[in-house]
Amino acid sequence: MSNADLAERVHLSQSACLRRVKRLEADGVIESYVALVDSAKIGRPSVIFVEVSVASQSDEALSAFETAVRQVPDVMECHLMSGTADYLLRIVATDVSDYARIHKEHLARLPGVSRVHSSFVLRTVSKKTSHPL
Repeated sequence: MSNADLAERVHLSQSACLRRVKRLEADGVIESYVALVDSAKIGRPSVIFVEVSVASQSDEALSAFETAVRQVPDVMECHLMSGTADYLLRIVATDVSDYARIHKEHLARLPGVSRVHSSFVLRTVSKKTSHPL
């Protein structure tokens, strides 16, 4: 959306609107601007959530896992969790066979992994990218 359109929508002058947007960017509230890509339309229709447990909770072990998982191109998100698993990953793949490749080539080789539990998304019911303000 252009600054002019945003200013009109929020009932501010264009200059005041631009100052506020720049302040939100400087404060880190607005992290970046992105294009949202439909994974299915680029040949990656399968979404898999993977719970990963690691053998050690030491800072060194967690750091080694996190450094390595950042290098896996198919991992779209990685979250350190509370609960039964240490990490929750969101992975995109072309199909089950492609996920088997990802598991064999990447997930099984991540440092410190003691357990991997995978769940395939059957259908996405709701997906949001904006926050309620």
